[in-house]
Amino acid sequence: MTGVLVLAGTPIGDVEDAPPRLARELAAADVVAAEDTRRLRRLTQALGVTTTGRVVSYFEGNEVARTGELVEALTGGARVLLVTDAGMPSVSDPGYRLVAAAVEAGVRVTAVPGPSAVLTALAMSGLPVDRFCFEGFLPRKAGERAGRLREVAAEPRTLVFFEAPHRLAETLAAMAEAFGADRPGAVCRELTKTYEEVKRGPLGELAAWAADGVRGEITVVVAGAPPTEPEQLDPAELARRVAAREAAGERRKEAIAAVAADAGLPKREVFDAVVAAKHAAPGKTPDPKDTGSEGHRI
Repeated sequence: MTGVLVLAGTPIGDVEDAPPRLARELAAADVVAAEDTRRLRRLTQALGVTTTGRVVSYFEGNEVARTGELVEALTGGARVLLVTDAGMPSVSDPGYRLVAAAVEAGVRVTAVPGPSAVLTALAMSGLPVDRFCFEGFLPRKAGERAGRLREVAAEPRTLVFFEAPHRLAETLAAMAEAFGADRPGAVCRELTKTYEEVKRGPLGELAAWAADGVRGEITVVVAGAPPTEPEQLDPAELARRVAAREAAGERRKEAIAAVAADAGLPKREVFDAVVAAKHAAPGKTPDPKDTGSEGHRI
């Protein structure tokens, strides 16, 4: 009979945010895998809990090697509790490899829901929360970071990032360049802690504010890209684009469909523009094949 893997959320600041079930799971686990065993010790002391199971470290440096050991314990019937320094395991923290290996081994995986810096910052940012995506930490190298930001510059959903305080000003400046200095954002730091602060404003202003230095754990929330108005093209330009695609080897029907999709227009409107352009060309006589529906040869 296999055991169970329990992913436990831990407080991101205020220890009183710990759910009661966390204390019970810490006391009952056969194995507690912790990102930092010293921080685990401080947490159990604050909660008044004594762990009776074996405590092992499970962090980025030994995650690959230790996963097999933990899966072996799970398949042997152990209850393994995974905790990270703060928040939910696997979310920019160790855990994904263990979950994937446990699932592959047929081990049950459950969770103790707990505080999340991602959702807390999103809710407090004042930016749209109906659709969002989490990007985690950006690359440290400037070129790679700029490339990643270009990839998401047109993303319409609200974006959530983690960042180290000593890189915050540089990152906000890069965001202002990639997204535009007027794009709204929010810097959330030290969430649920004594010096909690949320700084809201355009990215350009946030970058200037952060230039003097910011301390604490940081979550950055950025508004998604604003909707773009469809390009307004006159019939002559529509016909020119179809002709250019035909010259490149596309069939006229496919060229009309592609131009219509790019312009956000009905295919019939592009079809009519092509027909009008042909009839308007000097020395051209109407072609009966051009007067049918878009399903005809055109």
